[in-house]
Amino acid sequence: MRAVVWKGIGDIAVEEVADPKLKDPTDAIVRLTASAICGTDLHFIRGTMPGMKKGMILGHEGVGVIEALGDGVRNFNVGDRVVIPSTIGCGNCSYCRAGYYAQCDTVNRDETAFYGGPESAGGFAGLQAEKARVPYAHVNLVKLPDEISDDQAILLSDIFPTGYMAADLAEIRQGNCVAVFGCGPVGQFAIASARLLGAGRIFAIDQKPSRLAMARAQGAEVIDFSKEDPVDTIKQLTDGIGVDRAIDAVGMDAERPEGGPAAKKLKAKKQALDDEAKEVAPKQNPDGDNWHPGDAPSLALQWAVEALAKAGTLSIIGVYGDSNRVFPIGAAMNKNLTMKMGNCNHRAYIPRLIELILARAVDPSQILTQREALGDAIEAYKAFDTRQESWIKVELLPTH
Repeated sequence: MRAVVWKGIGDIAVEEVADPKLKDPTDAIVRLTASAICGTDLHFIRGTMPGMKKGMILGHEGVGVIEALGDGVRNFNVGDRVVIPSTIGCGNCSYCRAGYYAQCDTVNRDETAFYGGPESAGGFAGLQAEKARVPYAHVNLVKLPDEISDDQAILLSDIFPTGYMAADLAEIRQGNCVAVFGCGPVGQFAIASARLLGAGRIFAIDQKPSRLAMARAQGAEVIDFSKEDPVDTIKQLTDGIGVDRAIDAVGMDAERPEGGPAAKKLKAKKQALDDEAKEVAPKQNPDGDNWHPGDAPSLALQWAVEALAKAGTLSIIGVYGDSNRVFPIGAAMNKNLTMKMGNCNHRAYIPRLIELILARAVDPSQILTQREALGDAIEAYKAFDTRQESWIKVELLPTH
């Protein structure tokens, strides 16, 4: 079968690889009808998340049809159409039973287990392929109604649940004023989810015109941080109060401003944060091996803390690595902020989101901007990695 394979930092290829086989009684083999490219995949290509093994199949988003089942899978049939939650749980440990599938103690005790990642994530082959092995299939598959298309379902695998969890962690209540920092795929679904949860006003902060246009189409009030300081603007638009809830939907890959009259001011602020981190970090870490250049808090996090009203809630769903160790904790503490964060427990949210789609409360396929053949994945990755205009979410279509 064909698959997108990681060969080294900056080096991926579409290659012929061996078909997956059943290993354990609770396994399933799924013939994939759709997969997708995620921003997390870019961390492996850029080398910002280490530990990848040469030959690993990339991708953690998938929709398909069950081709084979182990004897221990009692709740599915061969031929069932399913979505694959991106994170992997066992269904039996205390964390899975509490809905924290991303913290499963059985599949991968120390870190979240997911497909197409480094050895520390369990070393499970990814889903940008024609077929995939799904462990603990009785838990890690969700049957799809016929009414839900592949274009809708592929967003259920990761991005929609992640955006919904971001809004859930933010504790959004009826009438709340919400700021979403980063209007990529997760940010778009955080906006949609904030609306579903009853937010009164939603501010969307980014600098890409296509992303801001998509956010505006959802009813969000857009702020282009390359043209204006988002904190000053939010304070101005809220009579100096700030927002009740803020969501960091971008993580460690937050962009710096691109040009415009506000860029110099923002660049100076970022430099000041970098200088402050460089000054403080050696005092906090006498060994001197825990600080890295640029380890000031990302602009998204800094802005979120500053934009929040007192006693507000900060939700962090954007990905951060172990090297990200500087955060404006003093400002957060002195404002009585609540902070909630973590990897998404996809399996806990997907059934609820299926019901929302069936009720026509939301159509996730509106976020999908590109559909590319699996064989064209390398060019699609290049466009996605360089944030080409209008490349917001990319679906990959295997051919069979």
